[in-house]
Amino acid sequence: MEEKDTELQIKEAARTVFMKRGYAGARMQEIADLAGINKALLHYYYRSKERLYDVIFMEVFQELMEGLESAFVEEDSIKVKMEAFIDLYISTLMKNPHMPLFVVSEISRDPDTFIEKLKTKEIFEGANKIVLSFISDLNNEYGEQLNAIHLFMNIISMCVFPFISKPMLGAITQIDDATWKILMETRKEEVKRFVAKALEKR
Repeated sequence: MEEKDTELQIKEAARTVFMKRGYAGARMQEIADLAGINKALLHYYYRSKERLYDVIFMEVFQELMEGLESAFVEEDSIKVKMEAFIDLYISTLMKNPHMPLFVVSEISRDPDTFIEKLKTKEIFEGANKIVLSFISDLNNEYGEQLNAIHLFMNIISMCVFPFISKPMLGAITQIDDATWKILMETRKEEVKRFVAKALEKR
């Protein structure tokens, strides 16, 4: 097996384990087993769980930020930007359904370290500029009629909450995975309609 293939297998396995168990619950032996290698080889590539975790977390965060950037950097109307973001965000979460719980658990585990770690990365600065620019555009468009930060938080919440609460919602509603996938696809339009109605009343 080539070195690049081994490293890719390690990262894919680590991503699966970290997403499901968080940093505290993840074990290097489980990652090695899932990657199909021995633990010594895992430590050869990544000497500690913390180092491997940092690599995986930054890749996950970068995926989210790239979606954010691609939605908001185009010279389109605010409505088009919001719709593009909702589509991309929910699609990203559908591909990575454990991502929201992973991020929430890591924020809760050590919020100060979490933020400081992000601030050292270029992607954080880029995301910061994009979000602030979007909020500024909303303020310019709607002025005092709209609290732009509330709207942005509402959009994020409506996209993320179904994925965080899926275990509970699935148990209560008895929705199977196929139905859930269809529901999340239609969720995109539901969120867009909700936001459009909220703006119409301004």
